[in-house]
Amino acid sequence: MKRKVCVAITARPSYSRIRTALSAIRAHPQLDLQLVVTASALLDRYGGADKVIESEGFHIDRRVYMIVEGENLVTSAKSTGFGLSELATVFDDLKPDMVVSIADRFETMATALSAAYMNIPLVHVQGGEVTGSIDEKVRHAITKLADIHLVASQRAADRVIRMGEYPERVHITGCPSIDVARQAISTPMVANDIFDAYGGVGPRLDLSNGYLVVLQHPVTNEYLDARKQVEETLAAVVRSGLPALWLWPNVDAGSALLARGLRVGRERQKLDNIHFFKNLPPEEFLRVLNAATAIVGNSSVAIRECAYLGVPAINIGTRQSGRDRGANVIDVDYCRNQILDAIRVSATIGRHQPDSLYGDGRAGERVAEVLATAPLETVKRLAY
Repeated sequence: MKRKVCVAITARPSYSRIRTALSAIRAHPQLDLQLVVTASALLDRYGGADKVIESEGFHIDRRVYMIVEGENLVTSAKSTGFGLSELATVFDDLKPDMVVSIADRFETMATALSAAYMNIPLVHVQGGEVTGSIDEKVRHAITKLADIHLVASQRAADRVIRMGEYPERVHITGCPSIDVARQAISTPMVANDIFDAYGGVGPRLDLSNGYLVVLQHPVTNEYLDARKQVEETLAAVVRSGLPALWLWPNVDAGSALLARGLRVGRERQKLDNIHFFKNLPPEEFLRVLNAATAIVGNSSVAIRECAYLGVPAINIGTRQSGRDRGANVIDVDYCRNQILDAIRVSATIGRHQPDSLYGDGRAGERVAEVLATAPLETVKRLAY
């Protein structure tokens, strides 16, 4: 019988992190894909990732609404609680042979806990990495709940093993998001298409002489400063004079404050060089990134996919603290002058050599093969 693999997508970045593995799972003769979409992936104001998922040919087996309004620490905890309750019902209904939890967003705790308490083997993608914020705690907690680990690099594998996990359960597959980057760059971006196809808000920009991509999220342990932090980035991007494509933040604590800072900025000053998008499909986003002068903000895409692409990255603040990074990254504080200086340096230096730190672009098939062949166990003890 085929193994039923239930993958839970909780946000737009979660989809890009697993997309090629979804295709490989669906195509594998020994696997049956079950897809659950939940949390901010269902919300239009965060890009409506579920619509992108369906438009790219995937069938969604269940939708689970779990996000509590407010975007603060209390609503994050409550959303996780609602998700835990609802996902338990979904897993009981679908009866998967394994559940796949992706990375480290707060909502993924609900996926991991539901599967663990129901004695369903839990597969964790992207464990063993180091960052700042609540993501660090969530990632390592899911590692301890998980039964199979699919990691991006040897460094990540070493960390998971040092946490007491059995080496034979840790598989270095690379990151499936790098697969999307490899596929995306085979087709060049057509600049006008993104404005025609995805709308957004702001002027139609001339991107022919270089442009920035901006993606900044709130930091949960600094969430009250989110507005002040994004105002520094906004000021630097405006002063740079470069056209900028700015994507909306994730649904983390502080995102309402960050969004308010952007809206007030739009009302109080003329942002002639910035166009805002809610979301772009994974391949389109990476094509846009690949042609950019630099990415600015604090998204992990700047550290991961942009290392593979060789795109300069201005990483702001603490959200990605400790994450393994390539030579393409310039770290700066929440300071408009530092950010502006880094933008100018990046524009002068230009592209970097591609770095396969997070994978070679062929992770999806490796993931599917591990899921088809790995022993399915739920009993765990410390290996050391």
